[in-house]
Amino acid sequence: MSTGAIVAIVIAVILVAAIVALYFFGKRAQKRQEEQQVQLDAMKQTVTMLIIDKKRMKLNEAGLPQAVIDQTPKLLRRSKLPILKVRVGNRVMSLICDEKIFDNVPTKKEVKASVSGIYVTEVKGLHGKTAAPEQKKKGFFKELVAKAQEKAGAKMVK
Repeated sequence: MSTGAIVAIVIAVILVAAIVALYFFGKRAQKRQEEQQVQLDAMKQTVTMLIIDKKRMKLNEAGLPQAVIDQTPKLLRRSKLPILKVRVGNRVMSLICDEKIFDNVPTKKEVKASVSGIYVTEVKGLHGKTAAPEQKKKGFFKELVAKAQEKAGAKMVK
């Protein structure tokens, strides 16, 4: 066999091994995520709160308890999380918000929220209507890509 064929076979074997490993790691991560979701649902409570502010900030800048910061992995401490500053009763506290609902959370409004520990999983408006978040204007490049995909008949990319 030629050298090129041997190199191609070795690369193909390495790629197949990597795909198989990613498949099994993905399945394991999905099982863990489902178990954590079950725990969050079991601990869920409905609370009325006034949302003062919402920001994406680092964990150690968010004003969360030291025990929470100590329990998080070191790599996650540097990443920015969606943080809500809320008033529940007469206490002002910082809570971590679910990434899926962060953009829909109204500020300066009183809401009913499902809270599991310090994690906000769901928010419903209480008084008045919740205003939809303003749509940001697309950049030049994203607009060109959207036009090209529209002409090609493909789905819109967010």
